[in-house]
Amino acid sequence: MSSKDRKVFIMNNQAVNPYLPSWEYIPDGEPYVFDDRVYIYGSHDKFNGDVYCMLDYVCWSASVDNLAEWRYEGVIYRKDQDPANGDLQGNLYAPDVCKGLDGRYYLYYVLSNLSIVSVAVCDEPAGKYEFYGYVHYEDGVRLGEKEGDEPQFDPGVLLENGNVYMYTGYCPLDDDKRHGAMCTVLDTDMLTVKEGPQFVIPNKICSKGGEYEGHAFFEAPSIRKKGDTYFLIYSTELNHELAYATSKDPTKNFKYQGVLVSNGDLNIDSYKPGAKPMCYCANNHGSMVKIKDDWYIFYHRHTNGTNYSRQACFEILKEREDGLFYQSEITSNHGMKPLIGQGEYPAYIACHLYNDLDVTYIPWSGWMDDRFQKITQEGGDGDENVGYVANLRKGCGVGFKYFELKNVKSVSVYTKGYATGKFELRTAYDGEAIASFDMEYSNVWREYKADVNIEDGVYALYFVFMGEGHMQFRSFAIECE
Repeated sequence: MSSKDRKVFIMNNQAVNPYLPSWEYIPDGEPYVFDDRVYIYGSHDKFNGDVYCMLDYVCWSASVDNLAEWRYEGVIYRKDQDPANGDLQGNLYAPDVCKGLDGRYYLYYVLSNLSIVSVAVCDEPAGKYEFYGYVHYEDGVRLGEKEGDEPQFDPGVLLENGNVYMYTGYCPLDDDKRHGAMCTVLDTDMLTVKEGPQFVIPNKICSKGGEYEGHAFFEAPSIRKKGDTYFLIYSTELNHELAYATSKDPTKNFKYQGVLVSNGDLNIDSYKPGAKPMCYCANNHGSMVKIKDDWYIFYHRHTNGTNYSRQACFEILKEREDGLFYQSEITSNHGMKPLIGQGEYPAYIACHLYNDLDVTYIPWSGWMDDRFQKITQEGGDGDENVGYVANLRKGCGVGFKYFELKNVKSVSVYTKGYATGKFELRTAYDGEAIASFDMEYSNVWREYKADVNIEDGVYALYFVFMGEGHMQFRSFAIECE
């Protein structure tokens, strides 16, 4: 990554969302701690991609003592390594990793054009994985291909007491041939089915009248254990949220418990109406992990105005007295220590993108139209160019949470584009302006500066364009006395 992209955050040891470089697109993140490092396993989107998961699996890791600095571990598995993918028509969908009794690491995944579970293996968490086999019944028939099997999708795995518990499923909302999330028990060879699939969370059709109605299973099952309780995290029928259910038995009796995070901050009503989306939503996938003394929820956001360029984020989870969790806000600082209210910050760490239209979902066709702002970058996929917010039009807001402000003197913004009018700074999405920048047409990045008089404290910062035309927003800088 370029030093310019990260120098402020590494220098001050600050963790931000997205936690990977602004030019990296890793959705579906499954976080694990192995030997005092956090490893993130996910699928791999392409900037300006046409569909989901176009690239090979890569891995990133960070010390449990510093979640601000992530190390690129390289490509860990290629899609041409699967024998069933000789024509390369299958993309590598969301994976999961499980450490076996033999000390090796097993990578579970499904190709986009098949409904069976493939497995690769490696001697280390982020080494070069090699194809190992397919999950199959004792007679050799692959799971997903026996009569009566439902298609396999999004495997999540947990090894415990000599059993591998694997959770799979994908349920289009009106498909009555798929019934929900499935649990299949595998032997310690990590491949052979010991107990066939049984349903543990219902889909939308099957949930009617029950505890899951309104938050039924859609996709992305992921399993974790906290104390003596199993937490099954999944993406609901609403698409944008990760909910969870708990049980004392990994194969049954899961009870719906609530939402952990929404990539549009829906349901959160502490600073806005609960139904108001604060970022343009689409699918969500991730899981929770304990890092040192705290639990976190990992998820992804959507950039470039599309479904197909997703980026990895995480938030700290706040525990309830009963051991369950509240829903986390989406933030720029992971909901942890506020960011230092001084220096320059890139606009791509925005957690909120919104306008007066209150649109919740990116269209299923894949792309937002030119009425909406988006986080994007210059160049092509793999170019290490710092992201920015593009296409700000009248009423478009860009929000950042949270900053600790002390003795603030002025704020500068760096913008360009065919735009004139006001760019306002607020501390609430619907608040009054505390500073205003007079914008002019500019073909190159240009600094605009305004004095700010604000009491010391912790604040969200919202920049709202109230002019005409369209504008790009690169960064902002806070100057203190």
